[in-house]
Parts: sequence; structure tokens; C-alpha cells
Amino acid sequence: MEIGLAVPQYGRFAALSSVLRVAREAESMGFHSLWAGDRLLTPLRPSDPYPGGDGSIPEAHRVFLDPFAVLSVAASVTSSVRLGTSALNACWYPPVVLARSLTTIDHLSGGRLDAGLGLGWSSDEYAAAGVPWKDRARRYDATLDALEAIWTTDPVAFEHELWTIAPSHIEPKPARRPPLYLAGFSPAALRRIGRRADGWLTATLPVPVLTSMWQTVCRTAEEAGRDPGALRMILRSNPIVTDRGTPPRSGTVAEIAAYLAGAAEAGVHEIILDLQHTATSDQHLLELAGEFADYLSAASAPS
Repeated sequence: MEIGLAVPQYGRFAALSSVLRVAREAESMGFHSLWAGDRLLTPLRPSDPYPGGDGSIPEAHRVFLDPFAVLSVAASVTSSVRLGTSALNACWYPPVVLARSLTTIDHLSGGRLDAGLGLGWSSDEYAAAGVPWKDRARRYDATLDALEAIWTTDPVAFEHELWTIAPSHIEPKPARRPPLYLAGFSPAALRRIGRRADGWLTATLPVPVLTSMWQTVCRTAEEAGRDPGALRMILRSNPIVTDRGTPPRSGTVAEIAAYLAGAAEAGVHEIILDLQHTATSDQHLLELAGEFADYLSAASAPS
């Protein structure tokens, strides 16, 4: 099991000083990866419930930095840690623009990009981005097709009713095709992951639910002639650390780490810790990150 950390990006952590310090120290502490998310706005009267807790959008999300910029800054002060997106809302971006932004991070970091994409959950954000909410799954699949063409062919040519790429050179190419991880929990999303992704971006669901969904991913991969053993399951945890909580969403470090260790035993390959909802400062975030890493390392050590 590998452990990643959400790079400072929102709320009180939306500051250059936080990105620089946490990125540097996370790498020196041995974290495998740094991850950035993707939010545009916080509507006063949301059309859709936030997918977590009581459905309210976290107050900290009112301030949210651009994921490409944050990862570029992190890349500039690190040398080995992986740099991932968990997850970009792929449909907001024309594929050539999305490919350029991701490839730039990969190019400037020496090939350290992990590309994580999702459909998003907010129709308000789609409206603000000028992208239709209807038929978003079809747009998503077309975006994935275009990214594959841009990253793996030269010259690139792509024809679709949404976009046309005339035969063109689009460079630089990534150092290698970036690992592509997709988010989602519906049967269609899980089957898409099995057919075409390198892994699944998931969340803190009950372990039996995780394993059942992962079986759908692996079964679909096998049916598509792919090796399910090559796929990775990456779980993002956004805990509130408190003495009186309800694990895995809230609780003590030991309680939450126990859930995460159990998820790892059930097949999770990497855990992303997002501590921005619970930490009060950069120092506190790093201290909590160290505590979680210690617990998880002890749990995975041979007995």
C-alpha cells in the first residue's frame, strides 16, 4: 500500500506558502504522491447535494485554487513524488486544452503525472463552465478518446461531432502515457474503468461495498481482454479528526487509520489523505499526516 497526500489547495490552505512547504516536506517524509482536486464555485442555493456528509458543500470549498497551477508549483520543489489529479472534471475542458495542461505538468516534472478524471456532481458548475449537463457521459467518453489520440499518436487527427482536430503535431508528448485513473460509483462508471482505465479513484465506502464495486471493475476488464491484476484502486479519505466521531468519516487518527488499513487488506493499492478539512495550520497538517503514516506503516508491517 502506498500513501499520498492532498496538496494544499483550498480553504485556509489556499496559499503559495502552504503549497511549497507541504509539497517539500511530504516528499521528505516519504509520501508517494501529491494530489489536487477541481472545484469552480460554491452556489448559495445548490441544485445538487454535495456527495458526502449531510449534502452541504464544505465551507472551505469557497476558496479553491486551480489544480494545474497548484501541481505545477508542487512539481517545482519536488523531484520524486508522483503528482496526481483526484479528480479533474474532464468535461469542463476541451480535450486539446486538457491534454496540454496535463502534459505540461508531466513534462515539467520529469514524467511524474497521474491523471485522474471524473464527471463531477454539480450541474451549477457545468452551467458556469458553459458545458451541457445533459449527455455528459457521452462527452466524457469522447474526451477520453481524444486524450488517447493526443497522447499516443503523431500526427494527431480526431473527428467527433463535439470537436475536430485537423491532422496536427501536438507536442510535447508525455514522457510516457500517464496512468489514467477514473472516478465514479455507478455500474456504468465501474464498467468504463474496467474497459479503459488504469485504475479506480474511490472514496471511504464500507469495505464490502468497495470490494463488490472492485469486482465489477475487474470482471469488466477481464471481459475486455485486459489484465485486472494490472489495475489499481486508489482511495481518497477526507477525515475529520476528533475524539468523538463516526469512522471512517470522523474519529481519532487510530480509528480512521484502522479503517484505511482494513481497506488496504481488502485490495486498496493507494490511500490519499486529504487533511485540509481538519487541520488548523500547515504544521498541524504535516503532524497529522505523519501520525497517519506511522499508523498505516505499522498496520502493514509483517507480524
